[in-house]
Amino acid sequence: MSKRFIKWNGFVRLSPARSHGFTLVELLVVIAIIGVLVGLLLPAVQAAREAARRMSCSNNFKQLGLALHNYHSAYRQLPRQSGGTTGPGASNNNKGRQSAFPGMLPFFEQQALWEAISNPWTHPSGSPSFQAMGPAHWINSYTPFNTQVAALRCPSDPNANNGQPQGRTNYGFCLGDSFWNINNTTTANRDQQRGVFENNKATKFRDCLDGTANTIAMGEMVLSQGAREVIGDAAYRANTNNAYRNNPKANCKDAVIDSARPQFYDVSINLMADAGNERTRGNNWVGGDQIFTSVVTVLAPNSPSCHRGSNSNDEGGIVSMASRHQGGCHVLILDGAVKFVTDSIDTGDTNSPPVGVTGGPPAGSESPYGVWGAAGSARGKETKTEL
Repeated sequence: MSKRFIKWNGFVRLSPARSHGFTLVELLVVIAIIGVLVGLLLPAVQAAREAARRMSCSNNFKQLGLALHNYHSAYRQLPRQSGGTTGPGASNNNKGRQSAFPGMLPFFEQQALWEAISNPWTHPSGSPSFQAMGPAHWINSYTPFNTQVAALRCPSDPNANNGQPQGRTNYGFCLGDSFWNINNTTTANRDQQRGVFENNKATKFRDCLDGTANTIAMGEMVLSQGAREVIGDAAYRANTNNAYRNNPKANCKDAVIDSARPQFYDVSINLMADAGNERTRGNNWVGGDQIFTSVVTVLAPNSPSCHRGSNSNDEGGIVSMASRHQGGCHVLILDGAVKFVTDSIDTGDTNSPPVGVTGGPPAGSESPYGVWGAAGSARGKETKTEL
C-alpha cells in the first residue's frame, strides 16, 4: 500500500493514501438508482406531453368559438351546417351538403383557403374547373377541400391513413339531444330539431332559448384507425333504424359492443367503413353529412355511433362525441367557454326515444337524456344543464 507523510502538531507520521474511485458495488448501486428515477420520470413526461396536447386541443376550440361569434357579428347568424349550393351536376355545386367550416375559415386565420373556395377554381393542370364554393365534398380533384387545417385537428389523435385525400376534423357541430330526422328539414319534423345547429337551416343566438352559457355548440370526434374502435368508427345495421329510435342504449350500445372487448365493435356488426368508401367519423371537414361533422348528446362521450338507413347516404343517426383524452372529451359552449366532460356524465334514460318521435316525450319536453341531453338542447327549458 502506498504511504504518505502527515505533519500534525510537530510530529510526523505515516498515513495510507486514500483512494478516490468508486467500487464496483457503489457503481452498480448508482446505476440502479438512476434507472429507478428514469422509470419514475418517463410516465410523468408522457403525462406532461398529453397535458400539453390536451391544452392545444382546448385552444383549437377557443379559436373556433371566437370564429363562431365573429361570424355571427358579421352576418347576424351562425354558419349553416349541411348547406351550400344546389343544382344539377355534382361538379357544378356542392349539393347543399357542405359543413359550416368553409364559411368560418376567414374568422380563424384561413383567409387564403377561403378565397380559393369562395371563387371559381381551375385545377393546375387546366381541367377540371369548379364554380365558387366548390363541388360536392366527394370530388377528390378539388384541391382546396384536400387541405388539412391544423386548427381542426386534435394533436392527441393520430393521423388516420385511410387512403382518402380530403382534410379531416376532430370537431363537430352539435345537433342537440335528438338524432331522428335530424337530416330532414321538413316542417313536419321541426319539433325534432333541438340543437343550436340544424341541418341546412340558418340559426341565431336568439334561437337558443336555454341560454348560450347552457348549450353545447360543438364537440370532439375521433378519426377511424381501421381497428373497429367504438370511439372512432360507426356501426351500420340495415333494417334496424327504427330500433335505434325506440331504444338507443339497447340498439346502439349494448347490441354493437363486443362484450369481451368493450372498446371495440362486435365482429358481427357492419361498420360504415366496411362499404369501402370514405364515410367514417371526421373524415371530411368540408362535408356536412352527420357522420363527418356533427355530434349529438344522447349517449355519453366515448360511446358508439350508429348510422341509420343507407350506408352511403346522409340519413343521420346517433353520432356520439369522443376523444383520445383520458376519460372524456372537450365541448365548446355557445358562449365561447371550453369544458371537459367526463364519460360518466348523467345521461338520464337512454332507453327512451328522443323528444318528438313516436313513443318518446312530446314536443317541447325536457330532454330524457339527463344533464348531457339538456346541455345539447337549445330550447328544452331544462334547469339541469350545468356540466
